[in-house]
Order: sequence, then C-alpha cells, then structure tokens
Amino acid sequence: MQSDIPTREEAFALLKQYNSSERAIRHALAVEAVMRYFARKMDQDEDAWGVVGLIHDVDYEQFPDQHCQKAREILSENGWPEELIRAVVSHGWGLCSDVEPASDMEKVLYAVDELTGLVAATALVRPSKSVMDLTAKSVKKKWKNKSFAAGVDRSVIDKGAGMLGMERSDLITDVIMAMREVAEAIGLAGNV
Repeated sequence: MQSDIPTREEAFALLKQYNSSERAIRHALAVEAVMRYFARKMDQDEDAWGVVGLIHDVDYEQFPDQHCQKAREILSENGWPEELIRAVVSHGWGLCSDVEPASDMEKVLYAVDELTGLVAATALVRPSKSVMDLTAKSVKKKWKNKSFAAGVDRSVIDKGAGMLGMERSDLITDVIMAMREVAEAIGLAGNV
C-alpha cells in the first residue's frame, strides 16, 4: 500500500465537506468499522481500508445521480491514490459503476456496504435498538421480508459474499461484530 494514504482526519473532513446528514455520517462510520475489522482479519492495511470505508459515499448526499463518478472527481482533486479511488468507485459495480471489484479491499467494500444498512435497520426494530445483542439469525429473518429495508439490494450482498468465498451467515456475523466496535458512534448501542 502506498504511503500517500490520506489520514483518517483528512478523510473525515472531506466526508463532512460533502455530507451533513447524521444518517450519511453514521453509515460512513459503520462501513469504516467493518472495513477496519476485515483488514485486521485479512492482515491488510487497516488505515487504508478504513479511509476507503469512511469516504466511499462522499458524493452520495449531494450528487446521488452521479454516485461513484463524482466520487472519482472529488477524490482525484484531493490527491487520493488511484488504488483507493478505484476501491471507492468499485463499490457501485453494476449499479452506478462499471469498475468490477478485484482486490480484497474492493470485494469487502462491495459486500458490506449494503449489509451495514440491513444490520442497522434490523437492530433499530429490536426492543434493545442495539447491535450489541443482535445475531445473524435475526438479520437473516429480516432478509426474507423484502419490504423490510427495501432499499437494501440483497443480491449485491450475496454477490459480494460469493466474491469473498464466504457464507452469508458468516458475512453477517462479521459485520455485526465490527459494528459493535462503533455502536455508540453509529447510534446502535441501544439499551442493552
């Protein structure tokens, strides 16, 4: 990994320059935590993976119709390394980007982006409103209900799990465990 990786502080400042909603910031923090978790698990550069997770939706709030294209522009203007820009753009593969995830970092981001939303939505309808007592079984139950968190593209999650050679249950469990690490910051500590 290159040494010109932006710091977390730089990435967070850039994210906040283009995103003001609490929902967008919490989603970015959740994806960052999951990316850091997987980087540790796969013995990869946790800081690089973390900033990619943090910044992956930098353009979404202001430019939803140009998602991923505008991100490339913003990150390029800010001197981000091509490897990280490519990872960000690849998370929209098949939806708003033609960049297919190839590296482990790209595959993980692609697999977990939508899943963090489903995990968060599942946690919020529980009595505890928390990820701290959430299980993969609960998420899988909600998975089957297509009207629940209808905006979550479940086929992307399954495609991503396939790219990683992971079972859906294991991917869900890893995402829950990672989100527990930042439960307070993402509003999912609840009342456990």
